[in-house]
Amino acid sequence: MQLSLFIAKRYLVSKKSHNLINIISLITVVGLTIGTAALIIVLSVFNGFESVIKSMYNVIDADFEVTAAQGKTFHFSGIPAEKIMELEGVKGVAGIFEEDVLYKYREEQYIAKIKGVSENYTSLSGIDTMLMDGTFLLQQGDANFAVVGAGVAWYLGVNIRSITDLLNVYVPKRGNPSSFNITNAFHVEAIHPAGVFSVQQEFDERYVLVPIRFVRKLLDYTDEVTSVDVFARPGADYDQIQSDMEKMLGQDFVVKNRFQQNETLFKLLTSEKTAIFFILVFILILTSINMIGSLSILIVEKLKDIAVLKSMGATKKLVFRIFMSEGLLISLLSAAAGLFIGFAILYIQQQFGIVRLGSQEGAFIIEAYPVAMKWMDFLYVFLTVMCIGVLATWYPVKNLSKKYHTIRLK
Repeated sequence: MQLSLFIAKRYLVSKKSHNLINIISLITVVGLTIGTAALIIVLSVFNGFESVIKSMYNVIDADFEVTAAQGKTFHFSGIPAEKIMELEGVKGVAGIFEEDVLYKYREEQYIAKIKGVSENYTSLSGIDTMLMDGTFLLQQGDANFAVVGAGVAWYLGVNIRSITDLLNVYVPKRGNPSSFNITNAFHVEAIHPAGVFSVQQEFDERYVLVPIRFVRKLLDYTDEVTSVDVFARPGADYDQIQSDMEKMLGQDFVVKNRFQQNETLFKLLTSEKTAIFFILVFILILTSINMIGSLSILIVEKLKDIAVLKSMGATKKLVFRIFMSEGLLISLLSAAAGLFIGFAILYIQQQFGIVRLGSQEGAFIIEAYPVAMKWMDFLYVFLTVMCIGVLATWYPVKNLSKKYHTIRLK
C-alpha cells in the first residue's frame, strides 16, 4: 500500500483532537451519501416512466412508418411489400389510412381522426391488449365495426351495448360539390362501435379504429394508403432494416423509425432527465462545501504531523497525495454507500411497489412508481461524485502546497 494512502486511511478513521472535525466529516459523508442515493433513485424512476411511455407508444406506433415524400396518399401496390417482408427481422407490413372526419352519435358531434387499418394490423401491433370495454372487433365477413378511443367515446357518449345506435362518419367529398347542403357536400357512412380502447389521453381523444376498406369506401379510394406500418421482430437490427428499406424505396418515400415518429416527445424526456440530473449534481456540489471545510480544518490540525513528515524527508508531493487521498476516500465511501442504499431502495420498489402513485386503485395506468435501473447510470453517478470530490479536495490541498515551505516544527 502506498504511504500516502496508508496515512490518509489513518486520518480518516482516527479520532480527531477537535470534535468539530468529526462532526463536519460525518455531515460531509452523510450529505454526499444521501445526494448520491437521491441522484440514482431519481434517474432510475425517470427511466421507469420513460419505459412506460415508450411501451404505450410501442402499441400506437409501428417500428417503422413509410410515407410519401410528396403528397398525402399513395397506392399500396407501389410499395414492394413482399420484398420488405423478406428483409431479415421484419415481422409484417400493414396499410394505414388516416383522415380527419366528423363523428355524430345520437345528438352529439365530435371532430377526430379515423384510422383505417389492414386486417393484420391488430395482431402485429397488439393494440387489442389496450381494450377497455366491449370487444376488439373491426371486421367480420362483410360487416365493419369500429373500436373507439376512450376520449372520443366520452365526448360522444358512445354506448357499445346499444345495437340500434350507430356511429355516423361525415367526410367532405373530394372535388367541388355542386351544392353546400349536407347531402351533396359530404360522404356519410354508419358503423357499429364494438369496443373502446385506452392507450394514453392524446391518442384516446383523437382516434377511432376501423377497417381500411371502410375508409376507402367512405373516401372513394381503391388501394390508396396514407402510410404503411412495418413491424420488426424482437432483437432485430432496426438500423439495418431502416437502411435497407430506404435503399429499396428510394427518394419517393420517407422511412421513419419509432424515435423519428415521436422525436419531440423523446427529446423532451431526455431533456427533462438531463435537467433533473444537473439540478441534483448542483445540490451535491453544495454538499461538497462541507468537504472543503472538513479538509481545511484537518490540515490545520495536522500541521504538526506535516512538519514531522517534512523533517523526515517527506516531499511536498507526498503531503499533497496524503490529503488528496483523504478527500478521495471520503468521496469513494460516500459514493459506494449512496449507490448501495439507492440500489436497495430501488430494488424494494421494483419488487413490491411500496411507493404508490395514488390512493385510488386504477386511477393511473400504473399503480406504483416505475423503476428501471441501468448500470450506465450507476457508473455516471459514481464518476460524477468522484469528480466533485476531487474538485472539493483540490482547493484546500492546493493552499497547503503553497504554504508547505513555511511549515516548521515548533
